Amino acid sequence: MTRAAPRFAAVVWDVDSTLTAVEGVEWLAERRGPGVAAAVAAMTTRAMDGTAALDAVYGERLALVQPTRADVAALAAAYVAGAMPGTRDVVAVLRAAGIRQAIVSGGVRQAVVPFAASLGIADGDVHAVSLCFAADGTYTGFDTTSPLARRGGKPMVVRGLGLPRPVLAVGDGSTDAELKTDRTPGTGGESAAVVDAFAAFIGVAERRSVVAVADFVVRDLADVPALVLGAPEAPGPSAAQAPSAKRGVER
Repeated sequence: MTRAAPRFAAVVWDVDSTLTAVEGVEWLAERRGPGVAAAVAAMTTRAMDGTAALDAVYGERLALVQPTRADVAALAAAYVAGAMPGTRDVVAVLRAAGIRQAIVSGGVRQAVVPFAASLGIADGDVHAVSLCFAADGTYTGFDTTSPLARRGGKPMVVRGLGLPRPVLAVGDGSTDAELKTDRTPGTGGESAAVVDAFAAFIGVAERRSVVAVADFVVRDLADVPALVLGAPEAPGPSAAQAPSAKRGVER
């Protein structure tokens, strides 16, 4: 059976709680004990739910955790070990079909790049926030100029990538949802969303405010190729679903 032309020409992936079950900064915080872990988890939840601006918590979380270069290397390994089932196959199928893929994450670049490489995504297609370390590997700060460390940063980065349209974004948090809801005018004065559709991934965490603005809801990354490429027959009950139906989304 001949498959129809792909519905999307490019996919923008989130990382934490999407391509991998690991939530990076929280994972790092757990290495500092339960008090730091609880404080960081609370801040992460507020940022991803959209009840607190990412700008307000990004640096504060890292200042609490003080991740070393060795911690970040361990996080990279944890990302790989925690990859969602079928992630590598999904990326490979889309790559074979000629779909452009980019990772746009507020995570730590030094951990995201090795993880992306394990999936077959080149570091040039990885956009994340770099940390700074002293010669002895201790934490000294992060790239405060990165748009990805603040609210509205993902639309800014994706707008500059020049991805072929239509574009699908896949992620779990409010910063991913911004890719569909942000209407900040581009350099040419256009005010359309920077992606054509947004799929809320709820296989790790379900955030009602994110699902509410999604075009699709995805529980299993294995359903993404059919969503991107088009399927010869209707997906089953576990497949990606339009939020208008909201089937399979617990309320």
